[in-house]
Amino acid sequence: MADAPRYGEIDRAYGMRLATTPPDEDGPIWMVNLMKYRDRADYADGRESSISGREADDIYAPVDVLAKIGAEVVFVADVDQQLLGDAPVWDRVAIVKYATRRSFIEMQSRPDFQDKHAHKEAGMQATIVSGCLPIPPPQGEPVDWADVAHPPTVEDGPVVVIHVLKFDEASSNGVTPDEMEAYQNAAAAVAVPHGVRINGWFSVDGTILGDGRSWDQIRFNEFPSKAAFMAVVTDPARLEAQKGHREVAIADTYTMILRASINRIADSISS
Repeated sequence: MADAPRYGEIDRAYGMRLATTPPDEDGPIWMVNLMKYRDRADYADGRESSISGREADDIYAPVDVLAKIGAEVVFVADVDQQLLGDAPVWDRVAIVKYATRRSFIEMQSRPDFQDKHAHKEAGMQATIVSGCLPIPPPQGEPVDWADVAHPPTVEDGPVVVIHVLKFDEASSNGVTPDEMEAYQNAAAAVAVPHGVRINGWFSVDGTILGDGRSWDQIRFNEFPSKAAFMAVVTDPARLEAQKGHREVAIADTYTMILRASINRIADSISS
């Protein structure tokens, strides 16, 4: 990643750490991407363009290059609604699992990858790309979605809720503060009967591309419907726990409701 892109700041110290991790300490890493698109693609070479930024990013999508290096797209979703977080209002979220940290860095210099990058540069207004590692989520027996109050329907199918979290006075390894643990326990008592399933919780190893902010954890929770999630959000017990614990624990966050077209997060963690 030699040249600074227009859509974010590179953390070169983290990039060096990715590139120099000893092979015996290296291993899989999940790159979580938050994406905000330009209304119209803007190519640096001045070419005429009538396509949207999203369409330019779709042209860029280096699925073939990823396959060559043993990487896999394990999650793609459009943002249905952004509930928490300052600008930008994100458009899409994706996760790519790489076999090693080093392979992510080495991909940047591949000619077949660089050939595609002009389309990403044209389409992307802003992005955050965080290298993440799975952490064990709370254990619990999931409820069958046929038995919940708001099951999935044709009009309102499953949604994934992403929480991008910066904890107040958190340690750099993504450890969850006690106040957040207390909130989790209270929220789970409400969410589990509504059918929540944890797709994957991650600690943030580092943010290679972004706006200079650092993050501690990124969590993906799946609900049978948007209605089910909203029932949890408006539950008085959860609201009380949020005021007493969650707001104390969190210094910065994005929370979004996502509609996924690819969701293999759980399988990618277990494989």
